[in-house]
Amino acid sequence: MESEGERDSLGIIEGAIFGMLGLVLAFTFSGAASRFNEKRMLIAEEVNTIETAYLRVQLLSPVAQTELRELFRRYVDSRVATYRKLPDMEAAEMEMARYKELQQEIWTKSLAASRLPDCHPDAGKLLLPALNNMIDISTTRTMALQIHPPWVIFALLFVLGVNCSVLAGYRIAAGGHRSLLHVFGFAVMMVIIVFVTLDVEYPRAGLIRLESPDQLLLNIRETLK
Repeated sequence: MESEGERDSLGIIEGAIFGMLGLVLAFTFSGAASRFNEKRMLIAEEVNTIETAYLRVQLLSPVAQTELRELFRRYVDSRVATYRKLPDMEAAEMEMARYKELQQEIWTKSLAASRLPDCHPDAGKLLLPALNNMIDISTTRTMALQIHPPWVIFALLFVLGVNCSVLAGYRIAAGGHRSLLHVFGFAVMMVIIVFVTLDVEYPRAGLIRLESPDQLLLNIRETLK
């Protein structure tokens, strides 16, 4: 049997370990939510860059505009398809290769068209930077998709969760009365919190999706006439 002093000492240690678990959970969830919001904002930024570049195509020769507009439509379709194919990375990477080819084709043809005599004098100065931003944001979104906490953070979360479960079980057993409500309540809440955290961290692989922000790309696709 534990003495009163031993129970007090163990209570301090248990409180510290549970506090560390709460701290790690809070930081992990906060980071996941921050990256989730960043991904949503990057989608809006990409839509803006595509729309800007597409509007500036009007500065080019009418002969070149038709082909470039079709390339833009195919490019947006490919961008939408890339993220719809996740979490199938192999299919997504194949689609990535396709839209990168379209990027190169759009850039090459825009550069050539900006030198034609019947285009706007400032077509190159206005269109090419917009295309550069459109290409850059696609790389930024790809990087944002790959940025996650180091695996050691998840390992630490797992270890702390197991330790807290053991300590909670030991304390309940020592008390001589086991409350199923507390046991299942602790287990269920831990599972839910960790699941939601991972789902927010990987929004393309779970129940939490980026469908609403993705709709912005579909909306801009409808305007590319």
